[in-house]
Amino acid sequence: MQKPFLLTTLAAAVFSLSMTATANGLPRNTAPADAEVYIVTPQDGAVVDKTFAVKFGLKNMDISPAGIDKPGTGHHHLLIDTVETDLPDMNFILPTTDKLRHFGKGEMETQLTLAPGQHTLQLLMGDRLHIPHTAPVLSKKITITVK
Repeated sequence: MQKPFLLTTLAAAVFSLSMTATANGLPRNTAPADAEVYIVTPQDGAVVDKTFAVKFGLKNMDISPAGIDKPGTGHHHLLIDTVETDLPDMNFILPTTDKLRHFGKGEMETQLTLAPGQHTLQLLMGDRLHIPHTAPVLSKKITITVK
């Protein structure tokens, strides 16, 4: 079955935008200088069940869903098992992958299911277009063990 032309065109436009957001001169948002994002739970070093709650914390910045252009706001993205070389390009729209989860509705917590073993979690704030702020608001990375 052939996809409708409009949906195919829209998908191509979104992909193009995600690859060239900064190059096309889209305005970048600036987070407050004292903004902090952090993981409330689990704590660094925790041993958790296969499915567990992750609660997000934010200081000196407000939450706003994706698509809403309001200064000093953003929404959470959860990085799972990333190393420095895996960090997303901070100048482009953040992709959705198994290692990068979006919370564009303004969610402050989630249930996460991970395989047994050691994992890392880190939060990154994104603006209305899922682009990190000009000075990225990135949490400390925590390490947990799934039993």
